Amino acid sequence: MKRRFFTAALIAATALAAGQAHAQQFFRIGTGGTSGTYYPVGGMIANAVSQPGKIVVTAQASNGSVANVNGISGGALESGFSQSDVATWAQKGTGIFEGKPNMPGLRMIANLYPESLHIVVKKGSGIKSVADLKGKRVALDEPGSGTLVNARLVLAAYGVKESDIKPEYIKPNQAGDKMKDGALDAFFFTGGAPAGAIAELASAGSGIELVPIDGPQADGLRQASPFFAVDNIPADTYKGVAAVKTLAVGAQWVTSDKADAETVYQITKALYSEPVQKALAAGHAKGKLITLGNATQGVGIPYHPGAARFYKEAGVLK
Repeated sequence: MKRRFFTAALIAATALAAGQAHAQQFFRIGTGGTSGTYYPVGGMIANAVSQPGKIVVTAQASNGSVANVNGISGGALESGFSQSDVATWAQKGTGIFEGKPNMPGLRMIANLYPESLHIVVKKGSGIKSVADLKGKRVALDEPGSGTLVNARLVLAAYGVKESDIKPEYIKPNQAGDKMKDGALDAFFFTGGAPAGAIAELASAGSGIELVPIDGPQADGLRQASPFFAVDNIPADTYKGVAAVKTLAVGAQWVTSDKADAETVYQITKALYSEPVQKALAAGHAKGKLITLGNATQGVGIPYHPGAARFYKEAGVLK
C-alpha cells in the first residue's frame, strides 16, 4: 500500500514538474555589439517583460540586424532586433536578399525607435561631407550588421565606391579605439543616439564631429529606399558635438511565424504595460520612444498573430 502510494506520489510530482517545465517558455532576443544601442536596450526589455515561472526572456550579443534575421530563420534565436530596411528585405527577398533565400516567415513584434545614421570623424579632420571620405580609412562595421548595409547605400548615393576608400570591417568600439590612436579617419554606425562607443569617444578629450547626410543625395536615397526618414541628432547628444542632419531607419523587434502565439502576446502586452513603460523611459534615452504610439509605425512585414492580437485589443491596429 505504502509502495503504491509512494509510486503514485512520485508520478504525480514528475508530471507536475514536467508540466511546469513545459509551461515555462524561453525567448531569446538577438541584439548587437555590446558598444551599440541594441545590446543595452535588449537587456532592458528582456528584464522588464520576463515573467518568472512563465516566460524567461534573455538578450544576447550578436553581429546585428542581418545576423539576427538569419538566426531567427535558422532557429538559433526566437527573436531579434533588426533595422526596418533589413527586416523588409529579408521577408520579401528584395534589396540585399535579392537572389538569395528569403525569410517569408519573418514576423513583426514591434517597431521600437528611430536609429540614426552616424558618420564619425575626428574634430578638425577636414572631412565635411560623405564625398570627402575618398582615400580615407573608414570603418563600415562587421558583416552581418545593418550599419554595413546602410554605409554602402550612403557611399553609393554620394558617388563613393568602396574601392575609393580604405575600408575596415570592425565594430564601433574597435573603430573608436583606432581613431583615438590615429589609425582610422572615420566610421559609420547606425543606431539609437546616444550610442555608447561614440559617447565615450566624444568624452575622451580630442573631440569628434558628425558628418551630415543631407542634400539632394540624401533626398534621392529616401526616394529609392522609403524606409529612410529625415533625422536630426541634436547638439550635445555627444559632448561638444554640434547638431547634424542625417537619416534614420526604424529599430524593430522581429520573430518567426513559428513562435508561440500566446508567448508573443504576453510579451507584447507586458512591453506596453505602465510599469514597463516607466522602466524603459528611465532606463535609456531610446526607452522613452518605445511607446504604443510608435509600435506600428514603419512596419513593412506581417505582424506575428500574438502581437497583432494585442494591438487590436489596444486599438492601434484594425
